[in-house]
Amino acid sequence: MRDQSRTDFIYCCGAITEVLRFGPAHLNHEHKVLFLVIPGNPGVVGFYKTFMQTLHASFGYRHPVWAVSHAGHCEPPVSMDMVEDASFIEEGDIFGINGQIEHKLAFLRKHVPTETSLVLLGHSIGCYIVLDMMKRNPELQVIKAIMLFPTIERMAQTPQGRIMTPALCHMRYMAYLPLFLLSLLPERLKIALVKLAFCRIDSLDSTVVAPTVGLLNGDCAANAMYMGGQEMKSVLERDNLTIEKHLKKLVFYYGAEDHWCPVQYYHEIKKDFPSGDIRLCKNGFRHAFVLDTGKDVAKMVIEWLSNDLRT
Repeated sequence: MRDQSRTDFIYCCGAITEVLRFGPAHLNHEHKVLFLVIPGNPGVVGFYKTFMQTLHASFGYRHPVWAVSHAGHCEPPVSMDMVEDASFIEEGDIFGINGQIEHKLAFLRKHVPTETSLVLLGHSIGCYIVLDMMKRNPELQVIKAIMLFPTIERMAQTPQGRIMTPALCHMRYMAYLPLFLLSLLPERLKIALVKLAFCRIDSLDSTVVAPTVGLLNGDCAANAMYMGGQEMKSVLERDNLTIEKHLKKLVFYYGAEDHWCPVQYYHEIKKDFPSGDIRLCKNGFRHAFVLDTGKDVAKMVIEWLSNDLRT
């Protein structure tokens, strides 16, 4: 069935990487446009399944929709390890924010023909990665870059950043032992704990439970926390030069009550780029929209893209 997804595990830049695909597993000259999701943190592609499925179906299954995980943010299958070459990992700091940007560019070089037009869909820190990808490789054939709940500036100063910075930068090692113990629990108990953690979300998307359970693998969570600590230190000033250069290709969507990206940031970027397509959520979507409104956000994105893909 065309609505079925395919999941593959590959090594990219020497690290385990999960690729979720709707549509063909390999691209050729017939595939003019690729939708590519760059996730938030944790960079687990399974969270985006409903979002991607809705995009794929809404464009008549014409355009492949792929998502590439962050390096090391997935549990390897039994036949693979977390890293292929430890020396390469250390040298490139592949689990850090800079390494994750290079990881996405390396994935494109290896798996996507250079003539393929791209619709990049960033979420949270994925938006920062998308902007930097466009900056580092101006040859990318980007039709549109959708920035959903963008954490592209002053992360440590946000309400959530002030709470998480000490935890991620100075105390994350304290979480490793509990995570290791959680990883030893039977699968059924892990599922029960995840469902308990999400019990207050009325319309929870059931497809996010399994990816969350996968995160309880200690190494995945540790890599996500390491990346998060670097985000607090690295995501400082907004990259206005890159935004200005690509403004016509960018759509920003800010949350109305987003503790990772205050409304103040929306008003400031709107003032600095009055001609930009910069929107404020009026639907009450949460920052982690994939938990319950993946389909609704996808339908909104489809409206934004309809003119660009017609032409």
